[in-house]
Amino acid sequence: MMKKLAKTLTLLSLTIGTQTSNVLAMPATNHPRHSNIKAASADCTSAGKRVAEEQGGRLSRVTPTVQNGQSVCVIVVIVPAKDGERPRRVEVAVPQQQ
Repeated sequence: MMKKLAKTLTLLSLTIGTQTSNVLAMPATNHPRHSNIKAASADCTSAGKRVAEEQGGRLSRVTPTVQNGQSVCVIVVIVPAKDGERPRRVEVAVPQQQ
């Protein structure tokens, strides 16, 4: 029973390893949509840095998204604590620059 289980697990691991290497060997595509995502991400990152500086905090996360049909950047900033309080989490949505 144990030999059969070991043989099955070995075969399974070899199959999974082959599948993974096939996926990694696939060529990357330069789909036009990918460049739009990169541009939106870069735009949101610069907007996030600006908001973090204005808030006096540290940029935590930037997410390009669509709200009410409009492309926006959702920016999360962590503002340091004052007077022994906990740091504040500030979330701001700003329109993406077109």
